[in-house]
Amino acid sequence: MQTFRTRALIAPLIAVAFVAGCKQREPERHPLPEPQSSVPITPEAQIAAAEITADFLRERIATFSSDEFEGRGPATPGDTKARQWIIEQLKQIGFEPGGADGSWEQPFDVVGITTQMPKQWTFERGGKKESFKWWDEYIGSSGIQAERGSIKNAEVVFVGYGIQAPEYEWDDFKGQDLKGKVLLMLNNDPDWDPNLFAGETRLYYGRWTYKYESAARQGAAGAIIIHTTPSAGYPFQVVQTSWSGEQVELPAEGEPRITVRTWMTEDAAKRLVALAGHDLDKLVEAAKSKDFAPVPLGIKTSLDFTAKLNRSQTANVYGVLRGSDPKLADEYIIYTAHHDHLGIGEPDANGDRIYNGAMDNATGVVQLLAIGKAMKALPKPPRRSIMLLFVAAEEQGLLGSQYYAEHPTVPPGKIAANINYDGGNIWGRARDIVYIGMGKSTLDQYVDAIARLQDRRLTPDQFPDRGFFYRSDQFNFAKIGVPALYLDTGTDFIGKDAEWGKARLHEYEQKHYHQPSDEISDDWNFEGMIEDAQLGFYVGLNIANADEMPTWTPGDEFEAARKKALEEVAGE
Repeated sequence: MQTFRTRALIAPLIAVAFVAGCKQREPERHPLPEPQSSVPITPEAQIAAAEITADFLRERIATFSSDEFEGRGPATPGDTKARQWIIEQLKQIGFEPGGADGSWEQPFDVVGITTQMPKQWTFERGGKKESFKWWDEYIGSSGIQAERGSIKNAEVVFVGYGIQAPEYEWDDFKGQDLKGKVLLMLNNDPDWDPNLFAGETRLYYGRWTYKYESAARQGAAGAIIIHTTPSAGYPFQVVQTSWSGEQVELPAEGEPRITVRTWMTEDAAKRLVALAGHDLDKLVEAAKSKDFAPVPLGIKTSLDFTAKLNRSQTANVYGVLRGSDPKLADEYIIYTAHHDHLGIGEPDANGDRIYNGAMDNATGVVQLLAIGKAMKALPKPPRRSIMLLFVAAEEQGLLGSQYYAEHPTVPPGKIAANINYDGGNIWGRARDIVYIGMGKSTLDQYVDAIARLQDRRLTPDQFPDRGFFYRSDQFNFAKIGVPALYLDTGTDFIGKDAEWGKARLHEYEQKHYHQPSDEISDDWNFEGMIEDAQLGFYVGLNIANADEMPTWTPGDEFEAARKKALEEVAGE
């Protein structure tokens, strides 16, 4: 699951149009409909779904997350081996190459950047200095694709949330000249008023990618995001492991960029603003007003770093099951799961340097393969075509799905839906499934009907403040108008008390997420993963066989993009 690693500031005009031109207010939620006969589980589908077994899942997850693949870091030998393994699996289940030229891969160029930041970062005001330790107090990387970079005597300015949102009459910059400065900013977006932004539901404005893009559009030299566990949704150790080592980006194409992208602990940020005679808590409070204006801190800083650049390639992998209806076969259901993880990085307390990524995201990859196996087992293929798309470099900023969205092999207006798997249920059967994107589209009808037929219910995003809809690959499909969803692990486990599931998720996040310890274990229970994969199979099958494609909820932020995509294919 991508949360932290940096990315190139690709297509800034697209980003600006999305965040400034689309109304980001959450659409009104309506009660989910009762199950309809048009969303069935047929006997033939049930037989096919039985191909999704614990043995199939366990065996392949164990292989794909083994040390043999070296953590599947993008553009590494482990990445190449992982892609080859997926291709062999696609051949085994009977899928065809996804490329029009008969290829299994969609390659794209990437730039790997390994930054050597200074061990101490020093700030000065009026002859007084404060220095902050790399790793313990700040983490950062180069924002430019160059072997050297520096900022010289740059002024530090506190800019609140660093957000410009005209639709909310919100502008943290107030027209001030911030060129060449270092912007100190808060994580997340305003969350105290349900009528402002989306209340506790995080929007794209709250994502770290937006923060750095926003700073770049101001001409800033650098940006510092103040980390807190509540505002980020993860501890600082995740920032440490995710932002150390090689960072992979798409090649720069002339878009605005900042020289350095950094994170700082809350305690360190308090010391920094205290150097200027300010109290961080009071600055945070001031930032909650629309009237807030940037606060120059009178602090200057310089920083020099070196970077090793590695220009290489990675690739998305795709396989296709052609649809059986001549009129609908050129329309697709695209399932996605990212095949990459963090590769080889900083060792843990046991000296383990391989970030295996078993949960994140060997489980997603293998669930897609299992769904594909079930689709192929049907006596007749679905009416629409099915694509299994295994995207690259998700952990680096959703790069593989971004590249596919910008270079689609299927016109967006011909993609009926995107169903994304990022993680899997390893704790057993649950009475629910968490549905990221609930209320945003008519996909609700399909997911809810199938869940009810499984004697389960839908649970909306349990952590809306973390902005999960904008943190995995379905986001890039939504941006081009495709109705998209992300199916996540339920929290109400059969035979367990109400808090047991959340406790398991919390334990995983605190101990194993983006750590070398994310490995398969003998105590994994695959019963819930089977049901979740079967649900995705049934949902995709019924969308593929429906007369009409799903639509966004009226007023949704992605509705306009869908209208444009449909108009483009209608004019062909």
